[in-house]
Amino acid sequence: MKKLILISMLSVATLAARAALPQPDLIAQIHFAGGSTISAAKNYSALANEFSSAEAKVLRAQTADKLAKFFHTWFTQNSGATVVGGAATLRPLLEELQNNEWYLDSRNVSGTAETALAIKTSDTGAQAWQSGLRPYFHNANFERVNGWLIFRTSANAPKISGNIPALNDAWLALDLNWPALGKFFPAVRELDLPETKFSVMTTATDFKIDGKFLFPANLTASLEPWRVPTNTLHQPFVSFTAVRGISKWLDSQPWMADYRLNPTPNQLFVWALPNLGFQTFAAIPRPDSADALRQASARLSAVLDQAKTSNELQFPLTLEQTNQQTTLIGLPFIAPYLQAINSSAGQFLLAGAFPNSPKSKPLPPDLFTRLGQKNIVFYHWEITAERVPTLLQLSQFTLMVSWHKQLEENSAALKWIQSIGGKLGNTVTEVFQTGADEMTFTRKAPGAFTAVELFALANWLEADNFPGCDLKMPPRTNKFKKKKSPVPALAPSAGQ
Repeated sequence: MKKLILISMLSVATLAARAALPQPDLIAQIHFAGGSTISAAKNYSALANEFSSAEAKVLRAQTADKLAKFFHTWFTQNSGATVVGGAATLRPLLEELQNNEWYLDSRNVSGTAETALAIKTSDTGAQAWQSGLRPYFHNANFERVNGWLIFRTSANAPKISGNIPALNDAWLALDLNWPALGKFFPAVRELDLPETKFSVMTTATDFKIDGKFLFPANLTASLEPWRVPTNTLHQPFVSFTAVRGISKWLDSQPWMADYRLNPTPNQLFVWALPNLGFQTFAAIPRPDSADALRQASARLSAVLDQAKTSNELQFPLTLEQTNQQTTLIGLPFIAPYLQAINSSAGQFLLAGAFPNSPKSKPLPPDLFTRLGQKNIVFYHWEITAERVPTLLQLSQFTLMVSWHKQLEENSAALKWIQSIGGKLGNTVTEVFQTGADEMTFTRKAPGAFTAVELFALANWLEADNFPGCDLKMPPRTNKFKKKKSPVPALAPSAGQ
C-alpha cells in the first residue's frame, strides 16, 4: 500500500539519484490557515465538499482519535514518561490543529528532532496545550505572543517567535524533507521521496496546487521523445497518465528486482475506459515486444511460484502462455494478461485485465499538445467523478485477491469517498523538469486528490495500525487444493 501511495501521489519524484541532502537539518515546515479561517473565505466551496461534509467530519474525528493514541505512544517511548490518560488529553489539541491557524518548524539537531509549533488559540486553549504536552517534554518552552502560543520542545528548537511567514492567498504551505523525516520514522524511508514543497490555494471552484521536488543531486533522467501507443489507446477514456524518464529510478528500487526487464522501461502509459474498472490498461514502449513478453512471463512465473509457496493467494492461479500473450488464469470475472504488440505506433508491452473496446474516436489533439510541452515528465488527466466508482471495483477486487483488507461497507473512509466522488470533475496534474536538481508540479482540480489518491488515502486511514499502513490479512491456515476457479474468467481479446 505504501508503494501505491508513492506511485499515485508522487511517482515522478522518483527520478532522483541518492546523495546528501541540500538542507540536512530540515525535517518539516508546515503552515495551515485553519479550518475556521478557510470556512469564512469566499472560495470555501472548493474545500467544503471534500473536507467539510458530514462524512468528512466523521472520518476526520476517527483519524484524530487514532493519531491521539499514536502520539501518546510515540511521545511516551521517546520521553520515557508515564502519562495516565495521555491520549485523551492530546485529543482536543488535534481538534485545534484542524480549526486554528498554526505553523510548525522541525529540525534535526544533533540527531534529535527539535520542533517549534505556533498556534493561534485562546487563553483556555493555551492552557490545554501546556497541560497536554508538558508531561512528555520536560525541557519544553511555552511562550504567549500576540494571540499565538509558541511551543518549543527544548532550548535547541527553532526560534520562530516573530518569524512566522505570511500565507498570503494560500491555505496551506508545506516543505517536507522526506529523507530527514525517515530518520525518525523508518517506514517513510521506503517511499524514497525527495524534499517536497508546495502550496494550496483555490479559485472560485477549483484547488490550485503548485510545488517543487528538490533532489539531492543533479537529475540523470533521460527525457526521450514520447512514444504514445496510439493504435491501442483510444477514446472514450476517463483517465490518462503518461510518465517518462523512469528507468534509472526503477533500477534503484529493491522492490523492482523481481519484475525488472532488460532494458528497463523508461516510459509508462496508463488509461481507463468508462463504466468498468477492469478496463484499465498500461503500456510500455519496447524495442522488442516479444522478447519483453518472454522476460516478463518468466519473472511473473517465479513470483507466482513464490506466492503459492508462501500461501499468499486467494485463488489457485496459473499462467497460460503463447507467443504474443501471457494470461493469468484462475480469477473470477477477469483474466489479467500481458500482450506483445507490434503496430504502426511501435512495439509495446500491454497489460490489461479485461478486453479492450473497439477503436471508436481518434485521440484528442489537446493530448499531444500537453505532452509536447518542453521538459514535461508527467501528465495526468481524469474525470474524477467517473473514475471513482470504476476504481472502487478495481481496488476492492485487487485487495481481495491479494489477501489484503478491503474498505468495509460501513467504514468512514468509504462513505466519505462515495459522498464526494460524484461532485469531482476534471483533474489535471503536470510535472516539469525545471532545473538540474528540481522538478515543478501543478494541479488544478475541483478536489485535492485524484481517484487513485483518494483510495490510497482511504485505505491508509482505515489501516488497523494507522499511521502505519499494514493491510495484510492474517496468514491463511489451509493451502488451496488444485481446482478450477468457481467463476469462469473472461478471456481478453487482442489489444487494437
